[in-house]
Amino acid sequence: MKLFVIAGEASGDKLGGALMAGLAQLAPGIEWQGIGGPEMVEQGLQSRFEMAELSVMGVMEVLPKYRHLKRRIAQTAQAVIEMRPDALITIDSPDFCLRVARLAREKLPDLKVIHYVAPSVWAWRPGRAAKMAQVVDHVLALLPFEPPLMQAAGMSCDFVGHPVVAEPRANKAEAAAFRETHMIGPEQPLALCLPGSRAGEVKRLGKRFDEALMQLRDREPGLRVVLPTVHGVAPMVREMSARWPIAPIVVEHSADKRAAFAAADIALAASGTVSLELAANRVPMVIAYDANFFTWHLIWHLMKIDTVTLVNLVSDTRAIPEFLGPDCKPRMISRKMLEVLEQDGARDEQMAAMEETMVRLGEGGEAPGLRAARSVLAFLDKG
Repeated sequence: MKLFVIAGEASGDKLGGALMAGLAQLAPGIEWQGIGGPEMVEQGLQSRFEMAELSVMGVMEVLPKYRHLKRRIAQTAQAVIEMRPDALITIDSPDFCLRVARLAREKLPDLKVIHYVAPSVWAWRPGRAAKMAQVVDHVLALLPFEPPLMQAAGMSCDFVGHPVVAEPRANKAEAAAFRETHMIGPEQPLALCLPGSRAGEVKRLGKRFDEALMQLRDREPGLRVVLPTVHGVAPMVREMSARWPIAPIVVEHSADKRAAFAAADIALAASGTVSLELAANRVPMVIAYDANFFTWHLIWHLMKIDTVTLVNLVSDTRAIPEFLGPDCKPRMISRKMLEVLEQDGARDEQMAAMEETMVRLGEGGEAPGLRAARSVLAFLDKG
């Protein structure tokens, strides 16, 4: 079997790595080509170029790189055409991936296209599903309420579980060791600062997150802060946070991140899948996000939902507080964080929502990567 697979950012690379591992287990000997990061490379992919080139988000952020991205789209589509794979598997990053699929299908009209991560049509721009159906045959969905929406648009779709339920977590001993290593007392409050995994997000949110945590420290003098980061933005994060009045503990390695999540009392995080990682570790949280002025107002006017936090959406609650766009203000954020730290009721409400979320995402069942692999093979067998 020959498969061409594309991922455009760190979260997609994780999905791709788990899917490739699942397929290797169920159908050994697959020939892989495509674009991915370290997780996919570990499974045998030789990426055609650095995945980080595709990690661009927002209208104003994309414009300066448009010509380069367009060239990469054409190059990638040509590589698909030359390989003539049994299927093209695209993972998230629809602006790049679906353009590649469309170009490849012009030369290979019978090409089977599988897209991993359903577009969030439940949130905004519902027409995206119908547009995607023009070039996509089958969808692997992360959220349990997505398959009917994809099927209504004309694609087959399976809920395969969210990868967060299968990710390793640190135990109490590892959490205690993390605190001891960094000289954080067992009763000393520990906050996670998570301003995003893209350079643009970190630049935009980093200073505001720092101000919010400084204000919280005024009420909780012993507060310590850990800033987990990813390889692509780690140098920028270290340089930026070194200028903060009290520099946080910056951790990059997976084991350190897991231990920090297990040790934390609260988190301040950008909107995104990180809320599910926090939920998996049962870390109370406050979500905050802002974007370029033009991008934010464009998205806000198209939104169909009253919350962007996935824990709220999956649990069908509004337990997780969020401060978005004009409300992304340090003082408002720090007040809510203090409330969550000090009030048992606020924490208990969040804990119940996080438990429900993990159950609905497949916690305790078969690993999502393996479920996704079964879905891919079943779809190809039908064809």
